[in-house]
Amino acid sequence: MNHFPVPPANRRNARKMRKVMTDAELKLWNELRAHRLMGLSFRRQMPIAGYIVDFACPTHRLIVEVDGSQHGDGRGADADALRTGQLQQLGWTVLRFWNDDVLTDIDNVCLHIVTAAGLTAQDAARQAQTALSTTEAHP
Repeated sequence: MNHFPVPPANRRNARKMRKVMTDAELKLWNELRAHRLMGLSFRRQMPIAGYIVDFACPTHRLIVEVDGSQHGDGRGADADALRTGQLQQLGWTVLRFWNDDVLTDIDNVCLHIVTAAGLTAQDAARQAQTALSTTEAHP
């Protein structure tokens, strides 16, 4: 994976953002953290190419953004489109979900993330079996 230098100000801002998450971000993070979603490894508020993305899975080059109403029109939507285009040029897949979708339909949000990561039902079965084996080995 290519690494880009992260200015100290961006790094500080990312750390602050990790401490103050929206309700939707927190709900999604509880599904993503600690490899809970099909073993995918996500980082939150990760600096990438001058931006701070909500969630990133570096292994699959997948970014998940959770957007509020300020992203729906005018300058916010234009800025998001530019940002998404630049991240895609660097090889990232960017998924965007509305806060409301995360809060009311988390299962479909997670299904979409798993699908975008290229995981299949066989991967899900393998992951469940691994989790069961780990639980049985360490009661």
